[in-house]
Parts: sequence; C-alpha cells; structure tokens
Amino acid sequence: MKKTRSIASLLSSLITACLLCALAPAMAQSPATAPIRQESVVEISAPRPAMPSWFVDARPTDDAWVALDALANAASQGLNSQDYRAQALAAAFQQAAQTGTASDAQARLDAELGAALERYLLDMNHGRLSPETLKHRFKAPLTERFDAYNHVVQARLNGRLAAALQEAQPKIPMYQAIRAAMLEYQAMGDHPAWNVPLPPLASRSLKPGDAYEGLALIAARLAALGDLPADFVPGEQYDSDMVFAAIQFQARHGLEADGLIGPATLEQLNVSPAQRVEQMALTLERLRWTPLLYGPRMIVVNVPEFVLRAYEQQGGHIRLDLEMRVIVGRALDTRTPIFLEDMRFIEFSPYWNVPSSIARGETLPRLRRDPDYFSQQGFEFVSRDGSVSNTLTGEAIDAVQNGEWRIRQRPGPRNALGDIKFIFPNDQNIYLHHTPAPQLFSRSRRDFSHGCIRIEQPVELARFVLQNQPDWTTDRIEQAMRRGTSRTLRLNEPIPVLITYSTVIIKDGGKVYFFPDIYQQDARLSQALRSARPS
Repeated sequence: MKKTRSIASLLSSLITACLLCALAPAMAQSPATAPIRQESVVEISAPRPAMPSWFVDARPTDDAWVALDALANAASQGLNSQDYRAQALAAAFQQAAQTGTASDAQARLDAELGAALERYLLDMNHGRLSPETLKHRFKAPLTERFDAYNHVVQARLNGRLAAALQEAQPKIPMYQAIRAAMLEYQAMGDHPAWNVPLPPLASRSLKPGDAYEGLALIAARLAALGDLPADFVPGEQYDSDMVFAAIQFQARHGLEADGLIGPATLEQLNVSPAQRVEQMALTLERLRWTPLLYGPRMIVVNVPEFVLRAYEQQGGHIRLDLEMRVIVGRALDTRTPIFLEDMRFIEFSPYWNVPSSIARGETLPRLRRDPDYFSQQGFEFVSRDGSVSNTLTGEAIDAVQNGEWRIRQRPGPRNALGDIKFIFPNDQNIYLHHTPAPQLFSRSRRDFSHGCIRIEQPVELARFVLQNQPDWTTDRIEQAMRRGTSRTLRLNEPIPVLITYSTVIIKDGGKVYFFPDIYQQDARLSQALRSARPS
C-alpha cells in the first residue's frame, strides 16, 4: 500500500507539471532548430560500471521511486518531465509494483529509467540545447563535463541517491535564487487575479486620483506579487498606496518607475504567474550554457536589462566591482549580438570608422542634403592607399558609395564613440565606447545604437580594465581621453567580455526583476525547445 500511495502522489505531481507547461504562452517566432545537446550512452567509449537494477525480486526498489519522483518534478528545475517519459515510466513501475515484472520487461525498464535519469541530470547541468541554436557564440575554455552516469551509479552503490540528486544541481551563480523565485510563482498556480484581462484604459494612462473599473483587479495582482498587503482593499480612485505599489512593480519589470499606469505597465500586469514560470525556466536554460567567470576578472553586459557589470574573483569568491547603465543595439534592425570575446585594447580619443552600411544608409544621404554636415561632424575621407581628404566632393561620396573609399570621424566632442573605445576583436565589429549623448542613459529602455554598446561611466570602466597597469592613473586616463590624438593601448592581460541575454535577474536582497524580451530571444528559445523535444 505504501508504494501505491507514493506512485499516486507521483502521478499527481506529473499532472500538475504538465498543466504548468500547458499554461506557458505560445510563441509565434520561428527559430533555427538544432539537436538536443546531450551525451548518449553510445557516445561514451570508455567502459562504464554496471548500473544496479532498479528492481529487487521483480519489484521496484526505493531508489526507483526516488528517481521517478525526480523526473516527475523536472519542472522544479525549469525542465519538462515529458522529455524523460516520466508519466509512462511511472505507470510502468506502478504496474510492476502491483504485479511483478518479467525478466525481459525488467531489463527494458532498468535501461529506460537509467537513461532517463542520466539525461535529466545532463540537461539540468548543461542545458537541453547548444547556444549555437540561437546564434550565441561563447568561445570559453572547455570545462569538465558532469559525469551523470557515474554520479548515479556511485550514489546508488552508497545508498544515497536522494542526496546525490540534490548535490547534482548546478552550482551556477543566481541559479538557485531564480529557481526559488520560480517555485514561488509556480505555487501561485492559476491565481484568480489573472482569470480575466484588465479592462482597457479610458485615457492614455491611469494617473493618481483617476477612477478605473480595473482597480480591484490591479490591487489583487499587486497583492499577489507582494507589492501590496494581502488584505488591501482599493478605493474608487487610484490612490497613493496603489501608486507606490505600482512604482515598485514598474521598477522590477524594466519600466519607467513613475507610478503612471500606461499600456506598457498594463501589458506587464497582464502577464500571469504561469507565464513568469516559463520565463524563469528559459533563464535557467540560458544559465546552464552561459560561460562563468574563468579568469581573475570579467565584464558582463546583460542586453535586456541595459546594464554592464564588472566582476573580480578573489580567493574563490566573486565580487561585483562596477555596475553601470548601457545603451545597446536597436531591437528593430541593429541588435547587439550575444557572444564572448577577450578585451585586448583600449583606444583613447578614437576615430570612428563609419561602417559601410551606416555610411550608405545614413551618412552619405545626409551629406548630399546638407554639405555643411561634413565639417560640422569632423568627417574625412580615407582612400584605399590610406591617404586622407578633408574636402567634400561628389567624387569622394561616390567612392564611398562604391566601397572604394571609406569615411571616418576625427576625435573630438562630436565623435560618435565619445573619447574612449574598449576593443575585444570580433567578426561583427562590436565594441564598448563612450557617447557624446549621455542624456539617453536616463531612459528606462535603451536600445538606440547600431549594435555597439555605449557605456555610462567610461573612466570607471577604464580604471577597472587597467587596474593591473598602475601607471595608468585616473588623471592619465582622463588626459588621454581629452587629448584629441588617437592612441591605442594594448592590455597586459586580456579580460573576457560576455554579452549575454537574461530577462530575469535576482538582485537587491533577493528581489526578482523581469525585463521585456526586446530581441524576442526568449520566444525563439521557447520555440526551439519545443521543436527539439523528442516525440
């Protein structure tokens, strides 16, 4: 009877997990597809120790129920129990518990449960997909791959499978924090506050003192999310208590925290807990294949958050040294790519070599309309032999149009790169740089560039990059930036620069922050995972 009750509980967990998956939003973006990233038994050439049977006297062992329970609760790790045939295996083992198992069926179930558990552990540690599926290019040093099979064998031989499965969870920064938040949102289930959508706004935005028929529904959602007390009862108008709660909500959802509820805030308020669970599950998938800090220092740019962070590793501990706002590529047409490369140079008072696409699409048409723009912006032409011309002519414009010449902007206050450029060589010509338009950093959404990343605090970043070159003091850095003469400095030690994409972050003492999927990367990953799922 004990085993029958256990399997009934297991099946109940499976049904719950499947319902949560069904509630995730359908994403219409068509992704590139790739095989599921996993190591099968046939891919491992070295002899492997035999896996102990999951049966004793034709009945499932306690370890079998532990393994089945882990597969049934794969959703708690942001995985899908269907990928491991958890429901079918649970039914088969339940039948075996009741009637026993023939030797041939027992051998088959032994192999199937062992393979399913191995794959589950590999997926949990290394992800179900390769980052190349989404054209993410991470050139990081190879790390030792988790040996899921031997981990299970040794755990079973030592009688500690349950503990070993807990220990197998990834030791990735923020993984457990996001997982804990995901479990809280899973616990909300089908919260009644999201049973119906919020009614349309009567005007462009809901302002303090306004009446709105959806106030009670907004209050219920903010209370469920912890921005209002659980027993809060709204009045007939949008009052100060609700405004303060809305500001907190906006700050945690990548919105302008002004307390005004407009279309963008309304859209985020309409996202259900089940959809947030899916968003966090996708974030866990990305964390599994995003490179970790593998050197003494690392610079990380999170694109949808519009934030750069600089980390330092000391004595096995990772310390956040620097954080600043950034501007990234426009979501519509010039997205910043996701990749990892090593920073090797800093260029002070840089020239801006206008990319040919920008020159043909923007600069040359502007010069034809307004010839004074050439001298105002400090442009010059560079021929194939390297000679420079400061004279605007129709022939020079045609030469740039035809790809024979190029156009560049001299160092100075109008230079599009500002007064410093951080170079990590890559085939997409992406780099970090300052900007002559710092006012744009005050915007909540900051995708304004042609793909490169504009930084808010260039001197501070230069100090971090050059901290092991002590002759480069703050004064010397600032002088080189103001000099107006281009100078390129090679770093003594390359620094990894990771451009990453995470729409969920845990910070400020454990608060969960969500950011809009500006490049539709979550949508593409969700579709890719569904397409790669085995039949």
